[in-house]
Amino acid sequence: MGDARERARRVLADAGLPPGALAGVRPLAGGTYNTVEEILLSDGTRYVLKVPPPPTVPGLRHERRLLVAEADFCAGAEQAEVPAPRAVSLAPDHAEPHLLLTACPGVPWPEAAPVGEEREALRRELGRQVARLHRVTSTAFGYPTGALGPLAPDWRSAFTAMADAVLADARDHRPWLPRPVDEVAAVFRAAAPVLDAVTVPVLVHFDLWPGNILVDRADPDAPARIGGLIDGERMFWGDPLADFVSLALLDDIRRDDAFLAGYAEEGGPAVLDENARLRLALYRAYLDLIMLTETVPRAMGAEDARRVRERVGPHLTATLEEIGRASKFTS
Repeated sequence: MGDARERARRVLADAGLPPGALAGVRPLAGGTYNTVEEILLSDGTRYVLKVPPPPTVPGLRHERRLLVAEADFCAGAEQAEVPAPRAVSLAPDHAEPHLLLTACPGVPWPEAAPVGEEREALRRELGRQVARLHRVTSTAFGYPTGALGPLAPDWRSAFTAMADAVLADARDHRPWLPRPVDEVAAVFRAAAPVLDAVTVPVLVHFDLWPGNILVDRADPDAPARIGGLIDGERMFWGDPLADFVSLALLDDIRRDDAFLAGYAEEGGPAVLDENARLRLALYRAYLDLIMLTETVPRAMGAEDARRVRERVGPHLTATLEEIGRASKFTS
């Protein structure tokens, strides 16, 4: 902890904050790639510090310079007036690379465990917030980090590069997959024309599973609210439908009436026609491939890896079959 405190003091100083005001540092759970710590100042102010692993630690191809992506997400969320951390200082190329963020109120959705009317109201609010995020646009598509090269002028090129990268990771790391990598690649190629329907690159968080949605019940006289959308390090510029994957992780967003109602209230394009469903299936398969492939460089224990295989493997199989059937009717 001594090293963590010294690092926190250096980060505060680099950000123009008083290092002598440091009151405490504690690790935060939930991160699977970066080291995440809470920095507490003597006046009660809280910050979140993210530190990437050393370059020698293996990762997937798209996981380079994730701090840059998270800072971009924070800027986009601020533009959209959506509750999220704000980047205080970003130093991706520093001798000690780090990102210092403001802290958001609340606890992760699974810990808050909202039910009934409270859950429905929060999902509706979440839908409105995600729709506002999707109003933030760029001029090109892909990951803003440069990990897979420069941004692309069209979504088919960008997503193909993203899928090719994780398929290359699978060839390198040799994780368990329900189908051979070359067969999976062929399924993606056959469905690629459907991506041409996407012409505007929007801000996509792509990791809005319940653990990254904070629920704030601090005011006993007010309803619970969404306190923040956190961990935007996986963001990219792309199809807004891609966010529906983690929002209904290993499930179907069409079951989430409250979320879709809130999304539509803010003008979100929530019509899931045949074209949209095929695109959504491609993004589900992409995330499934990431979850299965990362079990190797993350050095997951045998039991954890088995659980991932049992949950994600059948989902990926069904999704690839869905893509294959639908691709026969697209051009």
